[in-house]
Amino acid sequence: MPAALAHSRGNRRRDTVTPRLIAAALIATVVCALPAVGGGRAEEPARRLTVTGEGRVEAAPDMATITLGVTHEAKEAGAAMRATSEAVAKVLDRLAGMGIAPRDLQTRDLSLSPLWSDPPAGADRRRRITGFAASNAVSVRVRDLAGLGAILDAVIADGANDFNGLRFDVQEPAPLMDEARRRAVDDAMARAALLAGAAGVTLGPVLSIDDQGGSRPMPMAEMAMRASPGAMPVAAGELSVTANVSMVFAIRE
Repeated sequence: MPAALAHSRGNRRRDTVTPRLIAAALIATVVCALPAVGGGRAEEPARRLTVTGEGRVEAAPDMATITLGVTHEAKEAGAAMRATSEAVAKVLDRLAGMGIAPRDLQTRDLSLSPLWSDPPAGADRRRRITGFAASNAVSVRVRDLAGLGAILDAVIADGANDFNGLRFDVQEPAPLMDEARRRAVDDAMARAALLAGAAGVTLGPVLSIDDQGGSRPMPMAEMAMRASPGAMPVAAGELSVTANVSMVFAIRE
């Protein structure tokens, strides 16, 4: 074979092989750098115990909210409004005289609506306006429950003829909610200890605590609107304040 031809073929062989060798070397380097897969056991997830707890506190209410009002009817709208306004002013004056502060009085609703006649018999069955009804509702906070019955009697005597209920509450609910939360945490911890003991495991530290809120139901009392010889009897009962938490504990190995 001529020397020139052999030299040419050798050059072509080197030109073809060299890129392949470079690529193979790069692939080998990358593979060696990758971490071994399946060479060891996968890490087991940490064992945890999640429980919930509830705390409840009973307390006697020390405040009441009354929603009362006055409604008057008249043939003219202005007359109905005047009669209602005069009666409400009288009620508010009486409340102020009995120690109710202005901040504890709030107008809840003021309305004026037409009164319609029943459709007459015959061809003309159109309804007609026969008068107007004016209403004014007021919310009253009573902070001294000892005088609640006397206040109810007084506002009825002064013209309040609408009564929409009586709601009891506490003036400072924050301490009650704090105590309910403490009891909820105690309940959750006791429940976690019970479950761990039953399962034969040991509790570890607390990993998280989630305050899930609570409730503060307010008892309602519906009362008849009628005057009585003595102060109207009122039973306040008790309030129940609740709090709920969720806690996550580690389980020791």
